[in-house]
Amino acid sequence: MRGRFITFEGGEGCGKSTQIRLLAAKLSERGIEAVETREPGGTLLNERIRHLIKDQREEAPVDKCELLLFLAARAQLVEKVVLPALERGAWVLSDRFCDSTFAYQGYGRGLDMASVKAANGFACGGLMPDLTFLLEVDAAEAEARRKAREQALGETADRIEQAGDGFHARIRRGFDELAAAEPARIRRIDAGGTREETAERIWKSIAHLL
Repeated sequence: MRGRFITFEGGEGCGKSTQIRLLAAKLSERGIEAVETREPGGTLLNERIRHLIKDQREEAPVDKCELLLFLAARAQLVEKVVLPALERGAWVLSDRFCDSTFAYQGYGRGLDMASVKAANGFACGGLMPDLTFLLEVDAAEAEARRKAREQALGETADRIEQAGDGFHARIRRGFDELAAAEPARIRRIDAGGTREETAERIWKSIAHLL
């Protein structure tokens, strides 16, 4: 039986990676293989693309180049990781997928949405998530979480995180409109409480898939 493809979306600092780990652990307890991945990333090639996109020390890509770098990584991830895992019955839990492209490069960068969606469809062969969790948290709290993470890990904000308040406001509006357009697929999750409270909301939302 084909596995399930579940994606996690939201702005910076909303807790996607934490919730993916928690859900993967619960699925494992049920005997379900869970493959955790992220975008851009998930393969050696894609981690190099991630570095090119996000590292401040690299030449900044123009908006169209940024889009195509993300989609190149997605094409590699789908064929090398996602589809093989789904075919063997595993659940794939991805930190970002197509909705991030629509929100960040479409709404955030202002690229033509029809072109963005057409290019995305080509990159991933029309693959769409079975279910998407949009983790929502107050902007101020998300920023505080992001800074706390940077301090704990000794990191600095990447190029996209430093893109400015207006850019991130457009992204939030984009996610809001995407969720409103596809309520059956995109589940809005209040991620403002503890990570355990958020995890419980997510677990209840996948009951129909188990």
